[in-house]
Amino acid sequence: MKFSIMELQKETFDGAVSFDESVDVSELETLNNDIREIGSVRVKGICTMDKDEFVFSFTIKGEMILPCARTLVDVQYPFDIRATEIFSTSLHIAEEDEEDGVHQILEDTLDLTPYIMENIILSMPYRVFSNEKAIEDGEGWSFFIEDDYEEKQQETIDPRLAKLQSLLDNDKNNE
Repeated sequence: MKFSIMELQKETFDGAVSFDESVDVSELETLNNDIREIGSVRVKGICTMDKDEFVFSFTIKGEMILPCARTLVDVQYPFDIRATEIFSTSLHIAEEDEEDGVHQILEDTLDLTPYIMENIILSMPYRVFSNEKAIEDGEGWSFFIEDDYEEKQQETIDPRLAKLQSLLDNDKNNE
């Protein structure tokens, strides 16, 4: 999603420039993160100019597939992110501005795509969980609360050790 600085200066002189585009961010799948699949996202917003700064306020809407933290099955995670990015054409940016997130424009065009991808990564949840129905349908495993698991372990005795258990029971009775 590229913008020409000269055109932005002309258009923002009269007011705000609005944009609404679909941006391909599938490159995020190849990075070292948990995103298994992500396609195009919709980016909608406005750009205003204040002195030598361009202020982009936009929303990013899309959906990504992440692994469930419990079962590793695919979980569809929709997102709607609000972001603001500030860019400056000034050759000298103060340290306070850099800390506030002001980005310096060094070329004739401004590519917003890296900032869109950065906002998506920063807003990713730490964990996602699949719905409970998917957990109940698991094959070869079951889900227990810790207290239930301990109770079940006490009830079931390995058949190979059943005779030993009877000896232990006899010892308890003799005491």
